[in-house]
Amino acid sequence: MDQSEVEAALAGLPLGAVIYFERVGSTNDEAGKWAEEGAPDLALVIADEQTAGRGRLGRRWYTAPGAALAFSLVLRPAEALHPIPRLTALGALAACEALGAHYNLSAQIKWPNDVLLARRKVAGVLAEGKWVGGKLTALILGIGINIASDSISVERLPPSALNFPVTCLENELRKPVDRLVLLRFILEKLLFWKTWLNSDVFLRAWESALAFKGEWVRVGAAEYAGQDGLPKGVPPEEGQIVGLAPDGSLRMRNRSGQEVLMNFGEVRLQK
Repeated sequence: MDQSEVEAALAGLPLGAVIYFERVGSTNDEAGKWAEEGAPDLALVIADEQTAGRGRLGRRWYTAPGAALAFSLVLRPAEALHPIPRLTALGALAACEALGAHYNLSAQIKWPNDVLLARRKVAGVLAEGKWVGGKLTALILGIGINIASDSISVERLPPSALNFPVTCLENELRKPVDRLVLLRFILEKLLFWKTWLNSDVFLRAWESALAFKGEWVRVGAAEYAGQDGLPKGVPPEEGQIVGLAPDGSLRMRNRSGQEVLMNFGEVRLQK
């Protein structure tokens, strides 16, 4: 993979600009710097290897060279209506639909930001805002996808460091995956859904891809309070996943039959 190969693979897509790195700390960081320097809407940063990538709450996301797909988009929002939750879902939904349409894989979204195959994490999405004087000037959408087995090796992802089972595309498909072909498929879906981002149509598509609907889950387990998005002092909530609220909150029905909304935390299956 190099700059010319990336540009050739993405030819014809209405991207603002493209920068390729053989090795970089974080594509989100590079995209953020570029945004501050005036990067246009839909500017793309892609890397073969990422040494300081991260997921939600600063969790480490290492991108092994030649074994994963890591990229970030700079988006210039026309308005800031619930931007981060829906932007996160935009990346996850685009990945899910690309995997379904082009690889016949049934992917789902583990609220709020993971993509699952066979109930194992294959991709993660990180959306971050760039602010100037209280005004949102850009949104950075980062997506990381495990492609080859080296991306999930025990050396890179020891079991003790995992809070959810993982997988990679090539393990699921039993054949090689061209990263740049997949990138184009995802960007095509992302560009389509971007125009519907604040619509009910988008919300319904997001909800239809939601994992664990009807299952009993726990959001923000106490032992992770303050570490996985649930503010300290806020008790965990157990319930059956019902769907989504318009702002992207998770709708659950608790054991008393009442519907509750969760704005923070992560979904963990009840054992």
